[in-house]
Amino acid sequence: MNVAEMKAKHILLKEFDFKVKELYRGYSDKTLYINLDDNTIKEKEVPQSMKEKFIGGKGYGLKMLWDATKPETKWDDPENEIVISPGPIAGITQYAGAGKSLVVAISPMTDIVIDSNVGGYFGPFLKFAGFDALELQGKAKNDVIIVIDGTKGKITIEEAPAEAMDSHILAEQLTEMYSDSDAPRDMKNISVISAGMAAEHTMIGMLNFSWYDIKRKNVRLKQAGRGGIGTILRNKKIKAVVVKAAGVTADPNHVADMEPIKERGARFAKEMKELDPHQCRMKQEGTAHLVNIMNDYNLLPTNNFQYGSHKDADNLHSRVWNSYFTQGMNDGCWIGCTMNCAKAVDNFELKSGPYKGDKVIVDGPEYETAAGVGSNMGIFDPETVIELNFYCDTYGIDTISFGTMTAFAMECFEKGLITTAHTGGMDLSFGNIESSLELIHQMARGEGFGKIVGLGVRGMKKYFAENFGADPKFMQDIGMENKGLEYSQYVSKESLAQQGGYAMTNKGPQHDEAWLIFMDMVNNHIPTFEDKAEALHYFPMFRTWFGLMGLCKLPWNDVEPENNAQTDEPAKVPEHVDNYITIYNAVTGQNIDKHEMIRQSERVYNYQRTFNIRRGYGLRKHDAQPYRAAGPVTVPEYESLAEQYDKQMKENIGIDPEGKTTEEKIAITRRYREDRYEQLLDAVYKRRGWTDNGVPTLAHMKDLGMDLPEVVEVLSKHQ
Repeated sequence: MNVAEMKAKHILLKEFDFKVKELYRGYSDKTLYINLDDNTIKEKEVPQSMKEKFIGGKGYGLKMLWDATKPETKWDDPENEIVISPGPIAGITQYAGAGKSLVVAISPMTDIVIDSNVGGYFGPFLKFAGFDALELQGKAKNDVIIVIDGTKGKITIEEAPAEAMDSHILAEQLTEMYSDSDAPRDMKNISVISAGMAAEHTMIGMLNFSWYDIKRKNVRLKQAGRGGIGTILRNKKIKAVVVKAAGVTADPNHVADMEPIKERGARFAKEMKELDPHQCRMKQEGTAHLVNIMNDYNLLPTNNFQYGSHKDADNLHSRVWNSYFTQGMNDGCWIGCTMNCAKAVDNFELKSGPYKGDKVIVDGPEYETAAGVGSNMGIFDPETVIELNFYCDTYGIDTISFGTMTAFAMECFEKGLITTAHTGGMDLSFGNIESSLELIHQMARGEGFGKIVGLGVRGMKKYFAENFGADPKFMQDIGMENKGLEYSQYVSKESLAQQGGYAMTNKGPQHDEAWLIFMDMVNNHIPTFEDKAEALHYFPMFRTWFGLMGLCKLPWNDVEPENNAQTDEPAKVPEHVDNYITIYNAVTGQNIDKHEMIRQSERVYNYQRTFNIRRGYGLRKHDAQPYRAAGPVTVPEYESLAEQYDKQMKENIGIDPEGKTTEEKIAITRRYREDRYEQLLDAVYKRRGWTDNGVPTLAHMKDLGMDLPEVVEVLSKHQ
């Protein structure tokens, strides 16, 4: 069936005409609200107070989600929303990494707010259509497609029964269907959000955001992966959301002053050209350049985070990915991004599943995927990693969660907590390629053991204990989740600061809030609790700012100015921080400094913590980590680094390990490390202006100007 025949099967449920509002200094000051219960479509004005306190992006998403839901709202309630907002800087083309969107919802994994950062063209195109954010609420009766046409000023909700479900096909069909022609100049003006088959049957569904790659003449995908937002999309019976733009001009944001933006963009482009080949090689390898670095420093998660390196890790080395990635292509996921790190494997022939024999574009793998579905599952075959990467994407599965939860199931299998009688005959030993592929296809079909694994680590712990008699305490120790979200792919055992950077996150253990391993473990730049607390204040707040603006964090520190090491605070990359402040002021016409930048983020960060508390979470007990994040759980784990652990016991704990059994040494190490983590919580909470139970104080919120009535109502119960 061709796309014209598919389109002919659509049933128009609602049509809404609007006037495309021109952006002014990065904002339209309008948002779009759609409720699928009754097909309501309406525009909303953005109050000035919301703009001042929440800025955009993640901030807008949090505010709108709070207002739309109640404390007891569940992820699959119709009133739960998916909110997509790009932020005021998103859409500029003169500085790298300015095409991001932030997606916010109440997560099926965590029962709290999840936020996920994603590239692709949808966010900027939504702005160019005249909307600073999109709210999706309610549930359709049958599968629908929402179309936002910024060329005609028209929004439609259409039942769409004939299109494919999996993203790599659906995005192509809809790009062709809604483009003015099949010419690349028109195809590039379409962006599609979709999920996939597995998003219907697992709790870890993710969203794909598309863009049309002119050189490849094909559709590419980037992912809002974390927390199961794709599962919500399919629960709402949304097959896709399409946005159509009139094109991209030199200044669609109508910024206050373009010259500083051009100057800083040109400066950064020069750095990329001259320095990237000798630093991170983002243009050649993207984030996959990290695999061998992490392995060298014993930070590459292997066999469910038991180990930090492996003898076969060279099979996943950056030079291997370099050989698979198509070189010399413009690989930016937004126009004008000189980092070009959205690498792809072209013409990859699939060896399994419903698309066996097809040749496809695979976006990535990025580091998190290579480590997650590779080393953490004990798989060191690059083509299997690429295949799992592809199927996760098109089925709508978060690769980070898939890798961590499958690794958990594998360790449970190897330790005898589950058997082939439970897995349907699958051998889930680490490194079993055939079973790993079968598992992901089962998830897409919603059947077999794949459906159980699709519950996530927290869901599996409960299921295995109740149905298979598995040991809850042991599973708690090795189950790498916090707040219900699976850990992203770095071993944190030897970095106390990174343990906090994971487990103290508002949404769960995702590295985008704080990545402090090198500062802490390798360079020892933050030796005291106070130093670590300062880092765990500044960096999460600074990184939050990217999510307010519609920016990618990679251009901040994945290429650094030549003189960066000689600056007072090289970890902050001060020249690039100044770039961002300059650009924000040039876009908006404001005049903030680096201190106000952090305060902008603090307001939103503390609001999100309050949101969690409103929902019955957000306290000290919810910042607890699985012990494997802090130290060795098993005898083989300890003995793999026995010399190091014994030395630490003698020098740091003051206990001589001589004559003690490994089990005794594990217990001693555990008491010490768990106590240090509690001391870290105390120090960080104090620095952040929170009580010792992790609650923002009313005085701190007043100082930030966030003592809103609804905030005071929640926090006053916990002071």
